[in-house]
Amino acid sequence: MNRSPRVRALLALAVLAVSLYIAVTVPVRLGLDLRGGTQIVLETRSTATAEADSEATDRSLEVLRGRVDALGVAEPTLVRSGENRIVVELPGVQDPKKAADVLGRTAQLTFHQVLGTADTADDSARPRPERPRERVLPDESGTPLRLGAAALTGEHVKQAAARFDQQGATGWHVTVGFEGTGRDGWARLTGEAACHAAGDPARRVAIVLDDKVISSPQVDPSVGCRAGIRDGATRITGSFGPEEARELSLLINGGALPVPVETVEQRTVGPTLGAEAIAASAWAAAIGTALTSLFIIAVYRLLGGLAALALACYGLVSYAALAALGATLTLPGLAGFVLAIGMAVDANVLVFERAREEYAARRRPSTRSALAAGFRNAFSAIADSNVTTLIAAALLFFLASGPVRGFGVTLGIGVLAAMFSALVISRVLAEFAASRPSVRRRPRLTGIATTGVVRDRLVRRAPQLMRRSLRWLATSAAVLVLAGSGIAVRGVDLGVEFTGGRLIEYATAGPVDPDRVRTALADAGLPRAVVQSSGEAGLTVRTGTLTVAEAAEVTGAVDDVAGGADKVRDELIGPSLGKELRQGALIALAVALGAQLVYLTVRFRWVFGTAAVVALAQDVVILVGVFAWLGKPLDGVFLAALLTVVGYSVNDSVVLFDRVRELARKAPRAPFAGTVNQAILQTLPRTVNTGMGAAFILTALAVLGGSSLTDFALALLIGLAVGTCSSVFTAAPLAIRLHRRTARRKPSRRP
Repeated sequence: MNRSPRVRALLALAVLAVSLYIAVTVPVRLGLDLRGGTQIVLETRSTATAEADSEATDRSLEVLRGRVDALGVAEPTLVRSGENRIVVELPGVQDPKKAADVLGRTAQLTFHQVLGTADTADDSARPRPERPRERVLPDESGTPLRLGAAALTGEHVKQAAARFDQQGATGWHVTVGFEGTGRDGWARLTGEAACHAAGDPARRVAIVLDDKVISSPQVDPSVGCRAGIRDGATRITGSFGPEEARELSLLINGGALPVPVETVEQRTVGPTLGAEAIAASAWAAAIGTALTSLFIIAVYRLLGGLAALALACYGLVSYAALAALGATLTLPGLAGFVLAIGMAVDANVLVFERAREEYAARRRPSTRSALAAGFRNAFSAIADSNVTTLIAAALLFFLASGPVRGFGVTLGIGVLAAMFSALVISRVLAEFAASRPSVRRRPRLTGIATTGVVRDRLVRRAPQLMRRSLRWLATSAAVLVLAGSGIAVRGVDLGVEFTGGRLIEYATAGPVDPDRVRTALADAGLPRAVVQSSGEAGLTVRTGTLTVAEAAEVTGAVDDVAGGADKVRDELIGPSLGKELRQGALIALAVALGAQLVYLTVRFRWVFGTAAVVALAQDVVILVGVFAWLGKPLDGVFLAALLTVVGYSVNDSVVLFDRVRELARKAPRAPFAGTVNQAILQTLPRTVNTGMGAAFILTALAVLGGSSLTDFALALLIGLAVGTCSSVFTAAPLAIRLHRRTARRKPSRRP
């Protein structure tokens, strides 16, 4: 055994040992869409006196962290996103309204001396010109009060606590304790008020929270004029319930936000939906992997079985990498984890098909030398195809947000783990098996001593697919027009993420007719609501931005029609964020196509790069058009599927053009169309076997993945078929036409 196989074996064992240790000791952090909870994205807003810059956002983050800690949420997460956004994740919180109210309140607490009552209620709408520092606000009963300048603020408060009066005099109230100069200020404020007669409005002290008088008590008659209350404490009373009193004390203790914040995105997922998604994805992964393993074992026999074992190792390595990096596993990320299994199969298929070619081409073949040549010759195509997928994953990470960004992380980790599994683990196992005497005596047992059914038929028939390249281009154009007309006829149904609005998903006891729910919502004043079935027993309702009362009406209408419904998902996207996400999606798509063009031009020729990117653009239009014909929404998860299809389609083009480049080097004077035709026939077995392996995974995901992943898997299945065909019937003939045009422009050379 020479040094290289020994090094690979030691490396594989070391990585597997470390991965096993990490998988056992480090848990993977689940996203809220898998464990349930609420995610709120807050955006800071500038005011006339304060600018919402990064410093103000950092201060707001600290204030919000204190409020969340006081809420008692287990394992909350608060991170800054960009210059003026804060992402708050609250696991287990199923009341987003309460969380948003607490987090979004500016909580500017001030204490004022009451100067008297206003003459008219209209005074509350404008400041009194004779007293610029005076303001008018209604008290708890609606009586407008004239208030002096703020004598104290929330910064003077030491601590606030919700209390219940056992005597029943005040019920629930909030005790407030002052510190430092606040104690003297409170004594001075109450002493001034005590100089007025009992019953005089000027004997009251107004406590104002965010420009609203929450309490305006009279100073007790026992307090002397100019003496004031000197114990540094007071009570805020009112018609408080226990939750209101606790919320008020929480806001006071947390302090005031330096700038106002606005909720631009809100997602709530019930724990049941997350558990069902995990179980469904696990079943899809298990069944899809089993079917894929059986397929590659049937095709490649012993080496197929070893590749299936390497797939299990891939799962361990990628899971450990996810845990070690502290990445969050989201629902689309879980789908990406399953999808990468199909990509891991692709590298093994590439190697085994090249090994078959080497075995058939040699006079005295050996399985071990054919394997070594297979790994060596397939490396270029494996590297190029995986780099293009990594480009798509990187774009999802940098340009997307939320669960879709998690898909990009998982996809990137999966691609790297798949390459390690195929090029190191699978190679160690294959070389060890091929070196056994019992295997050397039975080469057909390895699966590479036979050429395979697909290759046998292609060699026997040798069809000239590229003889009429224009015919294939015309056919591709017809398919493009047919699918793309769906965009013009049916229109594109952008999801809530890209338009802004509200999406609520309900689980019902049985199937419910969406038309009945649509009628009920129209009667409730929401005629533009979009109602769709979700799975066997579920409904989704998509509307514009709703108030709390309107959201309650939607739930009530669904509950009445369905005879009982549980809200399992609730998403709110602000219109400004929806516009931003829509622009980001278009930028991501444009950058993806541009990045692929640049990479392919550098690695190959501009002819190949242009042909591949045109085929990519065709795949994008066809996929969007098919979804338009089906009436399915285009949301962030669809964007993840679309960019994945871009990467997968490039994989096929890369493998094909890599073979064209290799054949052109061997026979530089051969007709280019014939070289392309030969490359198609030689790579078609790989294309068929890889497509079958990915189809098993995606079909399992579509059937078993539940309503949350059905559209995702459907988009990938369509993209798989379209991407495979476009590489052969669009990219290849277009490359031939472009090559002929450039060849005619070059001046002839005399020998």
